[in-house]
Amino acid sequence: MSVTVPAELGGLRLDQALVRLFPQYSRNRLQVWLKSGHIRLENGVSLEAKDPVTGGERIVLEPPPPPSDVPQAQRMPLKIVYEDAALIVIDKPVGLVVHPGAGQPDRTLLNALLAHEPKLAGVPRAGIVHRLDKDTSGLLVVAKTVISQASLVKQLAERSMRRVYLAIVQGDPPASGMIDAPVGRDPRARTRMAVSHRGKPSRTSYRVLERFGHAALVECRLETGRTHQIRVHFQHIRHPLVGDTVYRRGTRHGMEFPRQALHATELSLQHPQTGKVMTWHAPLPADMKRLLKKLQDD
Repeated sequence: MSVTVPAELGGLRLDQALVRLFPQYSRNRLQVWLKSGHIRLENGVSLEAKDPVTGGERIVLEPPPPPSDVPQAQRMPLKIVYEDAALIVIDKPVGLVVHPGAGQPDRTLLNALLAHEPKLAGVPRAGIVHRLDKDTSGLLVVAKTVISQASLVKQLAERSMRRVYLAIVQGDPPASGMIDAPVGRDPRARTRMAVSHRGKPSRTSYRVLERFGHAALVECRLETGRTHQIRVHFQHIRHPLVGDTVYRRGTRHGMEFPRQALHATELSLQHPQTGKVMTWHAPLPADMKRLLKKLQDD
């Protein structure tokens, strides 16, 4: 791949410019490729991360071949809401991990995607551009090409991709509000996130749809997309999600539910090829419907 640095990026460090020029790849991956010589000027000259760009340079990226330990394709059932040549929209079930990691090396959404569409092996992270927690259900979009992935990543960065969630929270929160609190890694427990002045700006708007006295059904809209953002933000205002064993501090009411009561119910984005705004909806899964029925009956 090759690209000409636009004039408006002039003055940036090369590593900063690369993130904007190749948004489908992570900053860390681009830095590694730069050091290993896989990114250079068209004339063959190598550059360093700290070197400034002026605009007009032609930069060539030749990604190295994938490592031998790439994730394996594993056929698993997928609830596909929509699919075309550019993207796949999936209604992810509870319990499915999105990406392999130390605690889950396989049987993930990524493995299932590689079996569903082998060409995704040529797209970074098999086209995955955002994640849902293992025990969060709902809509998730996957890019089928590098060009589509770049478009979706840009929409996420510009916050033009709309993501709406339904959550059942403990207590009796205000009718609506904006939770504006930075979220970062919890220094006391690295597997958790927390509201911290050292965190990244994070905003969640919400409105209450139904009240049950000691719990409420709320609609949440992400203005940013930090890890565990909704869960951390509602813990922060002392209304943690029902069933959330990680972020449930600050409430006297305990309700039995086997996971955090959180579902990605709506996804809206601009189609990477046609430019048309498309919207999908996913109804509440059966376990959250049962919980709502119980709350309504009580």
